[in-house]
Amino acid sequence: MKNKVIFLSIFIIILGFLLTQRAKTEPNYSYKIYTPQNFSEISKNVEKNKDGGQILFIVDFSNSMNDTIGGIPKLEMARNTLAEILPKIPPNVKTGLRVYGHKTGFTYYQGCQASSLSVPINYNNFQSILSSLYTTRAVGWTPITYSLKQAINSDFIGTKGKKHIILLTDGGENCDESPCTYVINLMKTRDDITIDVIAFDVHDIEANNQLRCTALMTSGKFLNANSQEDLANSLFETIGISKDVKGSIKIPSEN
Repeated sequence: MKNKVIFLSIFIIILGFLLTQRAKTEPNYSYKIYTPQNFSEISKNVEKNKDGGQILFIVDFSNSMNDTIGGIPKLEMARNTLAEILPKIPPNVKTGLRVYGHKTGFTYYQGCQASSLSVPINYNNFQSILSSLYTTRAVGWTPITYSLKQAINSDFIGTKGKKHIILLTDGGENCDESPCTYVINLMKTRDDITIDVIAFDVHDIEANNQLRCTALMTSGKFLNANSQEDLANSLFETIGISKDVKGSIKIPSEN
């Protein structure tokens, strides 16, 4: 019995030694997950720096934007709706603003070139865009096609990827060729342009057809809006953000 106890003790000692040696020679497959203390901040910066695309708003400042719906000027509705939506656009999306119809000009030629890039495309532009919207007057004509040409040939210079235009207008072209004709020819050589069109209180059949074609030929959306609520819904849809996203902005005083 004593011999058996001795033998078993020796066996256990030898087995323990062998197991220890094996553990030393085999690789250690265990691992730990390392999470830096500022992980949340790093994630936010990565999301912010991730390219979210670019949106150029082209907004109608022709004289008819002073007309009212339910006693409220359409221009006021457009400004207030954009004031609600602009701060909700993600910070990694570049935005810019082009306006037309904000000048009358002394000649037909001048009136039909009244189109300006008032806020160049960049990040965190919502306050600048809104400031421009609230300090620009609606007085002129509707040079849509000229504005699109300027936007595509000049405003997006140096930018890569998809170019997203959101055109908000209360009428059709009354200066140049139809924007429909222009984009049909444009799409023969370009595939990086998308134009969403919001027809705000547009009841002319020909104008609606022009604008619908302008959107659909670029695989964009065509939306009719006949109230401020319609306009808000249309803008949320074209931008692709939820109404529930929170945002805050200081509305500048109109001079």
